Amino acid sequence: MPYIKQEDRAQMDDVVSKMIRCKAEPDGRLNYVLFKLCYHGVVPSYRNYKNFIGELNECVAEIRRRLLAPYEDKKIIDNGDVL
Repeated sequence: MPYIKQEDRAQMDDVVSKMIRCKAEPDGRLNYVLFKLCYHGVVPSYRNYKNFIGELNECVAEIRRRLLAPYEDKKIIDNGDVL
């Protein structure tokens, strides 16, 4: 996970809080926000689009590593392993 400087986090956290209040959930709304951010916030170029996609892929990896894996481990303990 790219840990950004503390002084940069407050502004980003404000954006995240607003997204949460607007219910930018993973039901199409988050997709909408991310697409609009890419469409309007990225200077059009192959490199910039590629980097945006790379950021999304790294976010997926971080969600798997830090959120999904511990959740799955807890469920194995709760319900037993399938192996």
